[in-house]
Amino acid sequence: MRLKRQEVYISLKINQSPFNVGTAFELPEFNQAQVQSLLGPHKLSWTEAQIEQLMGLVGGHPYLVRLALYKIARSELNLAQLLKTATNEKGPYADHLHRHLNTLQQHPELAKEFKNVITTSEALSVSELGQSLFKLSGMGLIKINEENNVIASCELYRRYFKTR
Repeated sequence: MRLKRQEVYISLKINQSPFNVGTAFELPEFNQAQVQSLLGPHKLSWTEAQIEQLMGLVGGHPYLVRLALYKIARSELNLAQLLKTATNEKGPYADHLHRHLNTLQQHPELAKEFKNVITTSEALSVSELGQSLFKLSGMGLIKINEENNVIASCELYRRYFKTR
């Protein structure tokens, strides 16, 4: 008697991973002193004004700061070019921005709420966003300021998504 081999396909929820175990934590933004300390390993020597220019664009967002320093250290571009091309479709942050744009396009309700955040002249209160607050915050697109209002987490996001 021969046994017949049969493959079993299990339906998985693609947005949940069995490997998502442990404690979640939020990585805080870098401050100016921390960005200054990152310059050394990248063999960069910047003035305080240059650090302020970078932070004016990306805040202290750890990934965005690190990506900028990496690309500048590799001589792919300089700070002036990074600041000028940051929101371009082929700019240094293009892949990162496209991933967020794709997510927002797949979730129109999030896109609508995020548009409200970046187009309003005044910060929105936490209560105005409802459930979208946690999703947009989890994506890193928004943050809650000291007055408990919702704002875009950095100028890069505000400028890029305002035109899309």
